[in-house]
Amino acid sequence: LESIRILFSIACHMCFKLYQMDVKSAFLNGILQEEVYVEQPKGFNDPKYPNHVYRLKKALYGLKQAPRAWYERLTSYLEDHNFLRGNVDRTLFIRKVGEDITVAQIYVDDIVFGSSIDALALEFAEEMKNEFEMSMVGELTFFLGLQVKQLDNGLFISQSKYAKELIKKFGLDGKSHARTPMSTSVKLSTDGSGKNVEQSLYRSIIGSLLYLTASRPDIAFSVGVCARFQANPKESHLVAIKRILRYVNETVNYGIWYSRDSNTELAGYSDADWAGNADDRKSTSGGCFYVGTNLIAWMSKKQNSISLSTAEAEYIAAGSCCTQLLWMKQMLCDYGIT
Repeated sequence: LESIRILFSIACHMCFKLYQMDVKSAFLNGILQEEVYVEQPKGFNDPKYPNHVYRLKKALYGLKQAPRAWYERLTSYLEDHNFLRGNVDRTLFIRKVGEDITVAQIYVDDIVFGSSIDALALEFAEEMKNEFEMSMVGELTFFLGLQVKQLDNGLFISQSKYAKELIKKFGLDGKSHARTPMSTSVKLSTDGSGKNVEQSLYRSIIGSLLYLTASRPDIAFSVGVCARFQANPKESHLVAIKRILRYVNETVNYGIWYSRDSNTELAGYSDADWAGNADDRKSTSGGCFYVGTNLIAWMSKKQNSISLSTAEAEYIAAGSCCTQLLWMKQMLCDYGIT
């Protein structure tokens, strides 16, 4: 998803519209390199050769080779049409014609693409239609659970539809709202003397909220803290996680805005608490990373070791921040931005 958010930022900076297409029965397009045999399907047996088997030339759904065969077929086709594959993200393909650029980001059978000239994007769509059967081609509005609104002055992503379904699923649509995801005065711990709660319910809420953090960095820390107690959740943990749900209900339409009035300068911010975990005294690293004014990535993660000072905790967080920034720098190099 970070690759997709970088693409959103680049599209806003270069002022081009994004489109999407879906390859119909994508894995059936893959050409097999190895010998694979299958039994004759029931009802389609050859009466002359009932004991013979078929040798596959193309992949079938269910074959372990199918994803790789499809990706190699698609890669070969794009490279034959003058696309260059990204060095960092191998699912990113870029074609340059003079000063103009066409970008295609692949996710299995979903393709997000755009170009600095609309005619080049439409030309690419026609090329793909001639080679593969497409079930959907149009302006990007929904991708991997993200709702995408493309406006004249920028692009807005959210998961408001998913958030509403989430609140309804756990029966909190009629409850009072919360203005913050977590109380600053409450320190969660293992709570050994607390009352046990249903593990499956607690884990289901955690999993659902983790999916929501794809467009909601404001709940990343709170969900991360509550996720530490999935092995043995107590009533105090369930109260905390339900508060996050009530906060989501209050802010259901929140999302991330990508402005066209931006640049391509990288910026990263890191921070850490010190011995914030009440059980093992480990610290928590946090960070957010921008291309220009557009938020691309964020993190909230408990550190692996116990820091003996605030300086050590901050140093570990800064190291993680630099790792992320180096990856983003290499991604921008693939786009030709240095």
